[in-house]
Amino acid sequence: MSELVFTDVTVEYPGRVALRDLSVRLDERRIAVIGSNGSGKSTFARTLNGLVTPTTGSIRVHGVDPVRQAKELRRRVGFVFSNPDAQIIMPTVAEDAAFTLRRRGLSRDEIRQRVTAVLDRMGLADYADSPAHTLSGGQKQLLALSAVLIGEPSLIVADEPTAYLDGVNSRRIAGFLLDRMPQQLVLVTHDLRLAARCDVALRFDAGRLVDQGEPKAVIDRYEADA
Repeated sequence: MSELVFTDVTVEYPGRVALRDLSVRLDERRIAVIGSNGSGKSTFARTLNGLVTPTTGSIRVHGVDPVRQAKELRRRVGFVFSNPDAQIIMPTVAEDAAFTLRRRGLSRDEIRQRVTAVLDRMGLADYADSPAHTLSGGQKQLLALSAVLIGEPSLIVADEPTAYLDGVNSRRIAGFLLDRMPQQLVLVTHDLRLAARCDVALRFDAGRLVDQGEPKAVIDRYEADA
């Protein structure tokens, strides 16, 4: 069940409402989320992995309740932040990639095999024993993505994953996320070229979902309102 279901979801912070009365059902593989800063798009993304809890309403992520089934949610959802330095926590590249597999009950051989496979896939195999902090910005984002993929999630949420990258690395990360990953993807982005490559686009404004549909049409209306 690869559905994201929001029913009457509101998220309130002190002094403001970040999401208001959101009801939507999504089963597309590549979902773009666009809108201006403060529109609610990052709050929407963070409800999907339990980083933000709804004030009212309910959410189901591939059949899982993020509030009541937090452990199961962590197994199913991988989150990629805009700044990989916020995500990389272990000393070496291989150790960081393996961190997601802790408490999974896997043998050392299984973990080593999965680490080798994911680093090879992401072009980081030659850096396995290197200090993670010595990687370039693009390599760090590839490592952050590796640490997500190794857990074999069914949903990847990427919140501005190319924001800190140059053009070459931005295209490389986008290529992995949009073209080479079989998982369902929620892509929060200001890069409307990336949004246009998705299967559906959501536009948020002032905490409300104000537009949804074929990406080019949603983007055209967004730009016309700017």
